[in-house]
Amino acid sequence: MLMTENEKVLGEERRQLLIATLKKATKALPGRELGELTNVSRQVIVSDITLLKARNEPIIATSQGYVYMHPQAVPERYEKTIVCRHTPGQAEEELNIFVDNGVTVKDVRIEHPVYGDLSASIMVSNRSDVKEFIHKVSEVNGVFLLKLTDGGIHLHTVIADNEQQIQNAEDALRKADILVD
Repeated sequence: MLMTENEKVLGEERRQLLIATLKKATKALPGRELGELTNVSRQVIVSDITLLKARNEPIIATSQGYVYMHPQAVPERYEKTIVCRHTPGQAEEELNIFVDNGVTVKDVRIEHPVYGDLSASIMVSNRSDVKEFIHKVSEVNGVFLLKLTDGGIHLHTVIADNEQQIQNAEDALRKADILVD
């Protein structure tokens, strides 16, 4: 599709372009970048992504941008939920322990006394991802979900290529007094 410099891509055509772009992407794409591609604001992209999710398009929002979750055609990966407790100042240490052991942190979940279960996508797989995630939380004066709990207890869904990577991460978290057994 060829566009003139300031020509907006409209409605359904824009949403189809977003899907195609996200499917081809090899990394998360920020809303700002998708907005520039289609000559619309980031807010329009956020609305489009919400509509696409409502149509069951497997798009997730991460701290790095949007990712299209392709059906798994890769070898089986191991997934586990791990319970942790730490201070906000230890969040980077916790995430680095996971990624240093080859473990991807998919999300964080808490049980809130008013809202019930709350979760947020994290999707960090390496130290660069962790650094960017921590920077973004700081940049927007964000609050870690663990601060909304009694005692900082939270859960992470993690994935790895093998069970040993998860076990190694758990051992390191236990040693750092972060793992809740």
